[in-house]
Amino acid sequence: MNSEENLAAYADVLPTELTVTDLSVGEGAEAASGDLISVNYIGAFPDNTIFDASASHGGPFTFRLGVDSVIQGWQKGLVGMKEGGTRILIIPPHEGYGPDGYGSIPPNATLIFKVELVKVEKAQ
Repeated sequence: MNSEENLAAYADVLPTELTVTDLSVGEGAEAASGDLISVNYIGAFPDNTIFDASASHGGPFTFRLGVDSVIQGWQKGLVGMKEGGTRILIIPPHEGYGPDGYGSIPPNATLIFKVELVKVEKAQ
């Protein structure tokens, strides 16, 4: 994933609801609630300041979809995505970290993520 890309270009107008845009659909397994998925991602603010990337943590991030281990924007925005696909998620504050913020993410921040779905392990 290219950390030099201008992710802010995807957010001309900041949405009040989750916005999902497929850059490429992918041809592998489709992610559903309960599946264990691995993603590469870059997270930025609307001014294109990058606040996080999976590459800075050593590679793909793995979590169970549908379990409250990630923000709601990811829980909702990654369902239906296929392995090999790349998606832009523009996440309003109430589906991100809300009025509390988190770490370097300020309160009430809109978040932009470019997410590549690397692997889906179907729930048993």
